[in-house]
Amino acid sequence: MQPGKILNVVLRSLFKKPVTSRYPAEKLDMGDKYRGKLKFYQELCIGCKLCMRDCPSNAITIKKIGEKQFSAELDLGKCIYCGQCVDTCPKKALEATNNVELAQLDYSKERVVL
Repeated sequence: MQPGKILNVVLRSLFKKPVTSRYPAEKLDMGDKYRGKLKFYQELCIGCKLCMRDCPSNAITIKKIGEKQFSAELDLGKCIYCGQCVDTCPKKALEATNNVELAQLDYSKERVVL
């Protein structure tokens, strides 16, 4: 590359905004349709377990905790955030949020009760 071309590139880049984001100093704007951590509405769940059957990575477990009461457990290490479980649920008991801050230092917190 010629020195004149290099100088031209350097001078142009001095006045451009940086491409990198300032995360974690500034929160990320993920948008409304982003598929992040799941939210479970226990009162809507009928225990059909269609979400468990349709999950390609077997990340969801539905357990009966009482008469007509169910809990959901999500394995964050297995979940690929495809949203198939959300689309499949006939009662809309699962919802994909735009929460992206899911990293854990403690391996025991990988399984989350929703």
